[in-house]
Order: sequence, then structure tokens, then C-alpha cells
Amino acid sequence: MTNLLNELIFLFQRLTWVSFLDLALVTVVFFILLVLVRDTQATVLFRGVILLVILISLFTSLIDLPAFSWLINTTLPALLLAIPVIFAPEIRRGLERIGRAGSNPFGLQRAQSGSMEATINAVVVACSRLSNREHGALIVMQRGNNLEEYITTGVRLNAKVTPELLLQIFYPNTPLHDGAVIITGDKIAAAACVMPLSASGILNRTPDRQMGLRHRAALGTSESSDAVAVVVSEETGMISVSHGGRMIRRLDTDRLENILNTFFQSPPTSNGLGRLFDFLFKRPDRKDGPG
Repeated sequence: MTNLLNELIFLFQRLTWVSFLDLALVTVVFFILLVLVRDTQATVLFRGVILLVILISLFTSLIDLPAFSWLINTTLPALLLAIPVIFAPEIRRGLERIGRAGSNPFGLQRAQSGSMEATINAVVVACSRLSNREHGALIVMQRGNNLEEYITTGVRLNAKVTPELLLQIFYPNTPLHDGAVIITGDKIAAAACVMPLSASGILNRTPDRQMGLRHRAALGTSESSDAVAVVVSEETGMISVSHGGRMIRRLDTDRLENILNTFFQSPPTSNGLGRLFDFLFKRPDRKDGPG
């Protein structure tokens, strides 16, 4: 133990501003990796890998074990090569977020004309009726990111958004009721679209873990794009909104309308309305139960 303390004192005595810069860069790299895998199932695995590496390093430094040290030094490069493969989805999602932040730093849509107001009103009315009837629905509203890759998986409509059309699309057992409706501007671009499912661990740590595929697809869509996804539960009629990898549930029509207006009709500001929505999503909702 005395030798270890002496070595630590020796290292601190040799620290220079270049050493501090070196340590800061390493810290930033680990911080970025933790941000990329935040709220995903890979978080626990990543923490386990870091803890294992630290324990092994301390163990081999305190006790002279040549054979064990050789084994660790041989297998560690292979582990470092495996990390990008293990965390590929999380790394890709994080890089997409960084790319979107560069093009639209506040995650906001420019102010729209009256046509967007009519579209929001149609979505709110349709969701209210669908909720009362307990008909499941998934409505994805495009913002800055192009959703053409998902539009091509469904049936193109290019029709004006109306409550009646949305009600007809999501009527149970109709040809288009499965999948998502994607809205671009004031048009329904396509219906029955296949959206990406969430790989996030959020649903596994909350009562939301019992939600179905529509909610997982809404969360996955918000993780891979800046779109706003509106979900109506088929079992409870509950309305939810997902954006930026977060979901807020148990909405009434007034709150749903306010959130959609925040995204699609408010002009960009210096403080960023995206932070306001983050606050709404991160605020705990203790009334939520299994749904």
C-alpha cells in the first residue's frame, strides 16, 4: 500500500498542463460515450465494462501476476474492437442526434401558416374521438428531418388532413389501421407505415414497460428523428406524445393541442422551446400506472 501511495505522489508531482489536457480529453470521450448510451439497455453493460476494467487494473497493479497480466493485455484489444459492435445502435442514434443538433440547434419548426393550425386541430379532434372509442392510433408529424424512408414502407395517400380521414384509417380491421400515419405539412403522406421500434431502456424501468408496439414505435421514431409522434392507446384510450426519445402520457385534448402548437407554430427563440418540452418530459408523473 505504501508503494502505491508513493507512486501516486510521484505521478501528481509530474503533472503538467499537457497532462491535464490529456486527462480532460479522456474524460470527454467517456462522457460522450455515456451520453450516447444514456437511457438504453446498453447503459448497464457499459458501466459493467468500465467497472471491470478499473478493478482488473487495480488488481494487477497491486499484485505482481505475470500470467494474468499477459492474459488481460492480450484480450483487452479484442474487447475494445467489440465495443463498437455491441453499442452500434446507440452510437448511431447519438451521432444522428448530434447531426440534427447542428442543422437545427433548438429542434424547432419555423412558424407555419394557417394550414398548420388546421392540421393540428384535425389531429387533436381525431385523437379525442379515437380516445373516446378506444381505437388505437399512431400519428407521426414530420418536422425538420425527412421521413421519406418510412413513407415508402406504407401506402401513399397525399391527402388533406381531416378528422374523418384519420378516424377511417384507424378504424379497427381496416386495411390501413396497422402501422403509422405520417403527416408532412398539411397532408397525410402515407398510412400503414412501418416505424422503428425503440431500443431504449426507459420502458423497462417504468410502468410504461407494459405498453404495446405503437408506443414503442412512437418512442423509436422520436429517437431516430425530430418528428412528433402522437399515440392513442387501443386498451385504455390514453393519449401520449413522444419527442426526442421522451414520452409524456395521460394527455387531455387541451394539453395535446398546446404541445403541438409549441412545436409547429412557435418561432425560434434564443432560449429554445426544446428545453421547455424537455422539462415537460422529465417532470415525474406519479399518477402514471401500467397502461
